[in-house]
Amino acid sequence: MSAPAGLAVHIVDDEEALRDALAFLFASRGIAARTWPSGEAFLAAWPQGDCGCIILDVRMEGMSGPQVLDALNALDPRPAGLPPVIFLTGHADVPLAVQSLKAGAFDFLEKPFNDNQIVDLAMKAISIRQDRAARADRVESLSAREHQVMQLMLEGQLNKQIADRLGIATRTVEVHRARVLQKMGARNVAELAQIVAGLA
Repeated sequence: MSAPAGLAVHIVDDEEALRDALAFLFASRGIAARTWPSGEAFLAAWPQGDCGCIILDVRMEGMSGPQVLDALNALDPRPAGLPPVIFLTGHADVPLAVQSLKAGAFDFLEKPFNDNQIVDLAMKAISIRQDRAARADRVESLSAREHQVMQLMLEGQLNKQIADRLGIATRTVEVHRARVLQKMGARNVAELAQIVAGLA
Protein backbone atom coordinates (compact mmCIF):
# COMPACT_ATOMS: atom_id res chain seq x y z
CA MET A 1 0.00 0.00 0.00
CA SER A 2 1.54 3.33 -1.03
CA ALA A 3 1.67 6.48 1.10
CA PRO A 4 -1.42 8.68 0.72
CA ALA A 5 -1.04 11.89 -1.27
CA GLY A 6 -2.00 15.08 0.54
CA LEU A 7 -3.37 13.40 3.67
CA ALA A 8 -1.74 13.27 7.09
CA VAL A 9 -2.10 11.20 10.22
CA HIS A 10 -3.06 13.48 13.12
CA ILE A 11 -1.70 12.24 16.45
CA VAL A 12 -3.43 13.51 19.59
CA ASP A 13 -1.62 12.48 22.77
CA ASP A 14 -0.44 14.30 25.89
CA GLU A 15 2.78 12.24 26.00
CA GLU A 16 5.37 14.19 24.03
CA ALA A 17 7.72 11.22 23.67
CA LEU A 18 4.97 9.05 22.16
CA ARG A 19 3.84 11.83 19.81
CA ASP A 20 7.38 12.34 18.57
CA ALA A 21 8.02 8.60 18.20
CA LEU A 22 4.84 8.11 16.17
CA ALA A 23 5.52 11.16 13.99
CA PHE A 24 9.03 9.82 13.28
CA LEU A 25 7.64 6.34 12.53
CA PHE A 26 5.12 7.65 10.00
CA ALA A 27 7.67 10.00 8.42
CA SER A 28 10.05 7.04 7.98
CA ARG A 29 7.29 5.31 5.96
CA GLY A 30 6.66 8.39 3.82
CA ILE A 31 3.41 9.36 5.59
CA ALA A 32 2.88 12.93 6.75
CA ALA A 33 2.02 13.32 10.44
CA ARG A 34 0.89 16.22 12.60
CA THR A 35 0.91 16.15 16.38
CA TRP A 36 -1.32 17.71 19.01
CA PRO A 37 -0.60 17.84 22.77
CA SER A 38 -4.27 17.71 23.80
CA GLY A 39 -7.79 17.12 22.58
CA GLU A 40 -8.55 20.79 23.22
CA ALA A 41 -5.70 21.94 20.96
CA PHE A 42 -6.81 19.59 18.21
CA LEU A 43 -10.45 20.66 18.39
CA ALA A 44 -9.50 24.37 18.45
CA ALA A 45 -7.83 23.91 15.04
CA TRP A 46 -10.62 21.78 13.55
CA PRO A 47 -11.43 21.26 10.70
CA GLN A 48 -8.15 20.12 9.17
CA GLY A 49 -8.36 19.59 5.42
CA ASP A 50 -5.35 17.27 5.36
CA CYS A 51 -6.66 14.93 8.06
CA GLY A 52 -6.65 11.39 6.71
CA CYS A 53 -7.09 9.71 10.09
CA ILE A 54 -6.80 10.55 13.78
CA ILE A 55 -4.76 8.59 16.30
CA LEU A 56 -6.25 9.48 19.66
CA ASP A 57 -5.11 8.46 23.14
CA VAL A 58 -7.95 7.30 25.38
CA ARG A 59 -6.56 8.82 28.60
CA MET A 60 -5.20 12.36 28.47
CA GLU A 61 -5.01 15.40 30.73
CA GLY A 62 -8.10 17.50 30.09
CA MET A 63 -10.45 15.98 27.53
CA SER A 64 -10.25 12.20 27.15
CA GLY A 65 -10.12 10.55 23.74
CA PRO A 66 -13.81 9.51 23.85
CA GLN A 67 -14.77 13.08 24.79
CA VAL A 68 -12.84 14.37 21.77
CA LEU A 69 -14.67 11.87 19.54
CA ASP A 70 -18.01 12.99 21.00
CA ALA A 71 -17.09 16.62 20.24
CA LEU A 72 -16.13 15.73 16.67
CA ASN A 73 -19.39 13.83 16.19
CA ALA A 74 -21.28 16.89 17.44
CA LEU A 75 -19.48 19.06 14.87
CA ASP A 76 -20.31 16.66 12.03
CA PRO A 77 -22.82 13.93 12.92
CA ARG A 78 -22.46 12.13 9.56
CA PRO A 79 -20.25 9.02 10.03
CA ALA A 80 -18.69 9.69 6.64
CA GLY A 81 -18.02 13.30 7.53
CA LEU A 82 -15.22 12.56 10.00
CA PRO A 83 -11.83 11.00 9.35
CA PRO A 84 -11.47 7.51 10.86
CA VAL A 85 -10.39 7.55 14.53
CA ILE A 86 -7.94 4.98 15.94
CA PHE A 87 -7.75 4.88 19.74
CA LEU A 88 -4.57 4.07 21.66
CA THR A 89 -5.43 2.39 24.92
CA GLY A 90 -3.87 0.78 27.95
CA HIS A 91 -5.10 -2.65 29.01
CA ALA A 92 -7.46 -1.24 31.64
CA ASP A 93 -9.15 0.97 29.03
CA VAL A 94 -10.12 -1.77 26.57
CA PRO A 95 -13.83 -1.77 27.59
CA LEU A 96 -13.90 2.02 27.06
CA ALA A 97 -12.25 1.60 23.66
CA VAL A 98 -14.82 -1.02 22.65
CA GLN A 99 -17.57 1.39 23.71
CA SER A 100 -15.93 4.05 21.53
CA LEU A 101 -16.10 1.72 18.53
CA LYS A 102 -19.87 1.75 18.95
CA ALA A 103 -19.71 5.57 18.98
CA GLY A 104 -18.05 5.57 15.58
CA ALA A 105 -14.33 4.95 16.17
CA PHE A 106 -12.57 3.00 13.41
CA ASP A 107 -10.45 0.75 15.63
CA PHE A 108 -8.23 0.68 18.70
CA LEU A 109 -4.74 -0.53 19.52
CA GLU A 110 -3.59 -1.65 22.91
CA LYS A 111 -0.24 -0.34 24.15
CA PRO A 112 2.45 -1.39 23.59
CA PHE A 113 1.70 -1.79 19.89
CA ASN A 114 3.71 -3.07 16.97
CA ASP A 115 5.07 -0.40 14.58
CA ASN A 116 3.90 -2.22 11.46
CA GLN A 117 0.49 -2.79 13.01
CA ILE A 118 -0.18 0.91 13.66
CA VAL A 119 1.15 1.98 10.26
CA ASP A 120 -0.96 -0.64 8.44
CA LEU A 121 -4.05 0.34 10.42
CA ALA A 122 -3.53 4.05 9.70
CA MET A 123 -3.02 3.34 5.98
CA LYS A 124 -6.23 1.30 5.91
CA ALA A 125 -8.09 4.13 7.68
CA ILE A 126 -6.75 6.73 5.23
CA SER A 127 -7.74 4.52 2.29
CA ILE A 128 -11.30 4.41 3.65
CA ARG A 129 -11.22 8.20 4.08
CA GLN A 130 -10.12 8.61 0.44
CA ASP A 131 -12.87 6.25 -0.75
CA ARG A 132 -15.52 8.23 1.16
CA ALA A 133 -14.21 11.47 -0.36
CA ALA A 134 -14.37 9.96 -3.85
CA ARG A 135 -17.98 8.85 -3.24
CA ALA A 136 -18.90 12.33 -2.01
CA ASP A 137 -17.32 13.83 -5.15
CA ARG A 138 -19.47 11.54 -7.29
CA VAL A 139 -22.63 12.81 -5.56
CA GLU A 140 -21.44 16.40 -6.08
CA SER A 141 -21.06 15.69 -9.82
CA LEU A 142 -24.80 14.98 -10.15
CA SER A 143 -27.04 17.68 -11.55
CA ALA A 144 -30.05 18.79 -9.48
CA ARG A 145 -32.37 16.67 -11.68
CA GLU A 146 -30.08 13.64 -11.49
CA HIS A 147 -30.06 14.01 -7.71
CA GLN A 148 -33.88 14.01 -7.67
CA VAL A 149 -33.99 10.92 -9.88
CA MET A 150 -31.41 9.16 -7.69
CA GLN A 151 -33.46 9.79 -4.53
CA LEU A 152 -36.57 8.34 -6.17
CA MET A 153 -34.58 5.36 -7.50
CA LEU A 154 -33.44 4.68 -3.95
CA GLU A 155 -37.05 4.79 -2.78
CA GLY A 156 -37.75 1.93 -5.20
CA GLN A 157 -39.71 4.01 -7.71
CA LEU A 158 -39.98 2.68 -11.27
CA ASN A 159 -39.16 4.88 -14.29
CA LYS A 160 -42.85 5.57 -15.02
CA GLN A 161 -43.49 6.51 -11.38
CA ILE A 162 -40.48 8.84 -11.33
CA ALA A 163 -41.63 10.43 -14.59
CA ASP A 164 -45.11 11.05 -13.16
CA ARG A 165 -43.67 12.41 -9.90
CA LEU A 166 -41.31 14.84 -11.62
CA GLY A 167 -43.58 15.68 -14.55
CA ILE A 168 -41.09 14.56 -17.20
CA ALA A 169 -41.04 11.92 -19.95
CA THR A 170 -40.21 8.32 -19.09
CA ARG A 171 -37.44 8.38 -21.71
CA THR A 172 -35.90 11.38 -19.93
CA VAL A 173 -35.96 9.45 -16.67
CA GLU A 174 -34.17 6.54 -18.38
CA VAL A 175 -31.42 8.90 -19.54
CA HIS A 176 -31.05 10.43 -16.06
CA ARG A 177 -31.08 6.98 -14.45
CA ALA A 178 -28.27 5.78 -16.73
CA ARG A 179 -26.21 8.90 -15.98
CA VAL A 180 -26.73 8.53 -12.23
CA LEU A 181 -25.49 4.93 -12.28
CA GLN A 182 -22.54 5.86 -14.48
CA LYS A 183 -21.46 8.87 -12.40
CA MET A 184 -21.86 6.99 -9.12
CA GLY A 185 -19.94 3.97 -10.42
CA ALA A 186 -22.82 1.59 -9.74
CA ARG A 187 -24.11 -1.23 -11.94
CA ASN A 188 -27.58 -1.27 -10.42
CA VAL A 189 -29.77 0.32 -7.74
CA ALA A 190 -28.55 -2.14 -5.07
CA GLU A 191 -24.94 -1.02 -5.61
CA LEU A 192 -26.08 2.61 -5.70
CA ALA A 193 -27.78 2.14 -2.31
CA GLN A 194 -24.56 0.72 -0.84
CA ILE A 195 -22.52 3.67 -2.11
CA VAL A 196 -24.97 6.23 -0.78
CA ALA A 197 -25.31 4.39 2.56
CA GLY A 198 -21.57 4.89 3.07
CA LEU A 199 -22.13 8.65 2.96
CA ALA A 200 -25.04 8.82 5.42
